[in-house]
Amino acid sequence: MMIGIIDYDAGNIKSVEKALIHLGEEVVLSRDPEILAKADKVILPGVGSFGDCMANLHRFGLVSAIRELVKNGRPFLGICLGLQLLFESSEESPGVEGLGILKGKILKIPSAPGLKIPHMGWNSLHLQNDGRLFRGIPEDTYVYFVHSYYLQAEEPEIVRAVTEYGTCIHASVEKGNVFGCQFHPEKSGAMGLKILENFAGLEREEY
Repeated sequence: MMIGIIDYDAGNIKSVEKALIHLGEEVVLSRDPEILAKADKVILPGVGSFGDCMANLHRFGLVSAIRELVKNGRPFLGICLGLQLLFESSEESPGVEGLGILKGKILKIPSAPGLKIPHMGWNSLHLQNDGRLFRGIPEDTYVYFVHSYYLQAEEPEIVRAVTEYGTCIHASVEKGNVFGCQFHPEKSGAMGLKILENFAGLEREEY
């Protein structure tokens, strides 16, 4: 089984690759749609700005490739900015369209006294809606976040985990074969590795 990681000149791609190799997974890092189409599962990681990273996806011809992978039922995971790009738009880059695979907006974390932005650190997850990524993961597990913008999903039923940081943050989503984590499972210790292991163990299904 091969896991494809989309390489589109965004940050944090190597740490995801390293975590999966640690789990014993076979990994290919590529921006070639034909190579990614042969992967059993695909991950879109990313750290950077919404607009710049969407521009890179367009530049490398990956927007239609990603939509095709999702349409064909390939288990697909967006991490951090990769989660945000799955949605329609972001306040970080007004006028830039996201992939639009899922419905919702990316908003700036509201400022408040004593609240540091970007949000960098460990927060606990409140699990809901029986997410497949969280099998074997206890309620209130702490995971690692680095972000200034957060997801407000339009469909509450796709939200599988939330956290509080100045507001209620939709920390993980799942809809059919599409998954997303605002936090970094690859930097979240043993529980984070378990989340990646759960993704790697998913069976490809037709949705």
